Amino acid sequence: MSVIWYECKVKYRKTHETGEQKVTTDTYLLDAVSYTEAESRITEEMKTFTNEDFRIMNIKVANFSEVHPFENSDRWFKSKVSLIALDEESGKERKTNIYLLVQANDIKEAFENTTTAMADTMGDYTIPAITESPILDVFPYFTGEEEQLEKFGVETSNTSEDDVAEEISEEVSEESEAV
Repeated sequence: MSVIWYECKVKYRKTHETGEQKVTTDTYLLDAVSYTEAESRITEEMKTFTNEDFRIMNIKVANFSEVHPFENSDRWFKSKVSLIALDEESGKERKTNIYLLVQANDIKEAFENTTTAMADTMGDYTIPAITESPILDVFPYFTGEEEQLEKFGVETSNTSEDDVAEEISEEVSEESEAV
């Protein structure tokens, strides 16, 4: 199942480093299954972020194929990646554009991080554009299952549900035998 990312614009009173308060509109990104869930999730996230009243100004589907956070980076960049494929019938190259959101400190680092994110790609691609995004933070959906799986040492990235259940069952059996 593919992830649907929602861009949410929220207007609220923000206290700056100088101590003065200004009304600001910030953009956040989160994944959800519907607009209703996106609204609910951004409301919960903002309640933990600010005690002030806030207003959700806009929610729209974002066109990101993937989101790649990188440590020690504080800004988000939108990378346009053109996947190149050869059309067998006509013999011409076809380009399909996808958009990645990568975290970096500057454009050069965003290019490097995009290249890192595309490292496992088998086909040819180009990176025709990278622009700084207005997104301040990304809130990926987290069910708590990942934490439970990590507790049992299960790698979740390329594992089927049956494999996960089997590994957990084996771990629990080994733990109960040890007791």
